Amino acid sequence: MSEPFTLYKLIVLYMLDKLDFPLTNGQISEFVLDKGYTNYFTLQQALSEMVEAGFIREETTHNRTLYHLTEEGTETIHFFKNNISPAIQEDINVFLLEKHYDLKNEVSVKADYYPINRNEYAVRCQIMENGTSLVDLTLTLPTEEEAATIANNWSKKNQEIYAQIMANLL
Repeated sequence: MSEPFTLYKLIVLYMLDKLDFPLTNGQISEFVLDKGYTNYFTLQQALSEMVEAGFIREETTHNRTLYHLTEEGTETIHFFKNNISPAIQEDINVFLLEKHYDLKNEVSVKADYYPINRNEYAVRCQIMENGTSLVDLTLTLPTEEEAATIANNWSKKNQEIYAQIMANLL
């Protein structure tokens, strides 16, 4: 068995290796914390060290952080996978199987905003599938508050909005 801190890193690499999409900090935390493997601060330290070492890549927006497995991370988990006990591997496999749709749906919908100039903000709303953009909508707004509201609402209402757009355009 690996020393605990190394094990936490291997758990994250194993999770990312099993999927064809990134995971959010919240999704990784949900599994690790619910299973009681470690606490939040130790997990965040492990994630940070893996980003610095190049095993995972971080994609950050205003409201979340996504983690992608890098080539170095893939090589590492394939080499050290046997250092994760079969019981922990089974816990991960069950979690990913039971929540696959929800996990993928959550990371397929993206929204971020950024200033264009002193008086305007742009909000970019996307729906991704297999690395391809199904919807890529950018709106310009006069205030940061409105931009943040739209970015937050996109995750809740994207399916409804997509359906309305398609119904109106087809």
